[in-house]
Amino acid sequence: MIIMTEGLRALAGKAMRTILVRFTRSPWTGVLTGAGTTAIIQSSSATTVATVGFVGAGLLSYSQATGIILGANIGTTVTGWLVALLGFKLHLGTIILPVIFLGAVLRLFTGGKTGQAGFALAGFGLIFVGIDTMQTGMHGLQQFLPSQQWSADSLAHRLPLLMIGLTATLITQSSSAGVAATLTALYSGNVSFHQAAALIIGMDIGTTVTAMIATIGHGAAARRTGVTHVVFNLFAATCALALLDSYTAVWEYLAPEQFVRNSQFALVAFHTTYNSTTVLLILPLMRYFTLLLDHLVPETVALTRRLPPSLLTDPALALPVLQSVLPDTIKAMLNTVRSALVPKHRQRRQELPNIFELQLELNEVHNYLDKIHLQTIEGGEWERLMNLMHTLDHLQRLHERCEEQEQRAITARDTEELREISALLVSCIDGVFVDITQKDWPAAALLAEETAELIHERVPPYRATVMAMVGSGLLDVDQGTARLEAIRWLRRVSKHIARITRHFNESLLAAGGGAAKPD
Repeated sequence: MIIMTEGLRALAGKAMRTILVRFTRSPWTGVLTGAGTTAIIQSSSATTVATVGFVGAGLLSYSQATGIILGANIGTTVTGWLVALLGFKLHLGTIILPVIFLGAVLRLFTGGKTGQAGFALAGFGLIFVGIDTMQTGMHGLQQFLPSQQWSADSLAHRLPLLMIGLTATLITQSSSAGVAATLTALYSGNVSFHQAAALIIGMDIGTTVTAMIATIGHGAAARRTGVTHVVFNLFAATCALALLDSYTAVWEYLAPEQFVRNSQFALVAFHTTYNSTTVLLILPLMRYFTLLLDHLVPETVALTRRLPPSLLTDPALALPVLQSVLPDTIKAMLNTVRSALVPKHRQRRQELPNIFELQLELNEVHNYLDKIHLQTIEGGEWERLMNLMHTLDHLQRLHERCEEQEQRAITARDTEELREISALLVSCIDGVFVDITQKDWPAAALLAEETAELIHERVPPYRATVMAMVGSGLLDVDQGTARLEAIRWLRRVSKHIARITRHFNESLLAAGGGAAKPD
């Protein structure tokens, strides 16, 4: 399962991100997207972990992610159908060996998508070799398995089996592998249908732990996504336990012989039925479900936004996550510059950033960017990475000017001859802030560039004016130097803002984000 999942996830990496982000306009489409993605990559854990990461990075809202999480539980049942249809009826254990050989050859001697496809193909074949091996090993095992102690004729007896299934998933980190093993045990007669059903219900609960681990260090929205997985699977398990006896009664009434002869199909159908039923029950009540999660995981306010390290192995996932974080960082930096140029009585409450917290955030983003490595130095992804690096570099330099050259900003703010230029820069910041909020990066880049040019044109005449005032005795040398340093500070800050907005706009262009270069 690990080999196949890794191959499929690498094969569908960028497409998976695009699908999850674009096709989740409603909970219903989110369910279909989550189910389809999980069926393709054969891992609900991969889908839920990626979803938690996207929510933490701001690529997905919590409401969008909820549908994906619900759908992932339906998609993960596809593995059981593959095993039941191909593993037991066709007995592919021997005839699949050439397929595994082909997959291994593709993996070893080709690269890119072909190599990843070979990896997935080899993993797919190994699943059926494993099932065939398990069937052989389980023959005659009944005498060693005290199945009578695990009687599943009542809820009290099913709970220990449920805990065994949960523990097995915690150890293997793959409910799909547990389902395959359980189907094999059922097919071999080592467990009854009710025992197997209780084990699978426990495995569905156990798979939520991976998503909860992925939420560590994230904000409230990402934590809600992980808790959603837990709450939904607990609800699904409750429904499954309540439906189990009725489900078997219907089978025994309608097709008793088929129920005994094809119990593995009945088990897979039960797995799909109770997951689908609980999704259909929750979707109409989604508003109340999200209110419950809001209560369980209250919102917390923090300046720094954690970046998911789990996505660093795939630059196609890590780059858009980083790109989604930077606009908030840029806005925080703009507020820092604005607060340095505006008297305190004219400042808005939300524009009083902590310069030290902002440095921590910049360091966090910088460290994350430093761990993203591309295999090629050409193409859109490389251009995107380079522009993000330039953006962050100018953010760091702008932060240094605010932190280490604060007196120059104060001089620019309090000197009558410089107030007009300071006001021009503040007006630019306000406009850029609005453009960024509306995601109009071309307009932000154009405004910042025009303002930087206007301020640059003001420097030579102001320099001549200050030198004349020093020469005539209206200012001493120290006063003149302070004013010259202040206007240079304004010019440098305006250029940093222009380059930040320009490079970020170009990173969106490289990513195909619909931005356009300013005229």
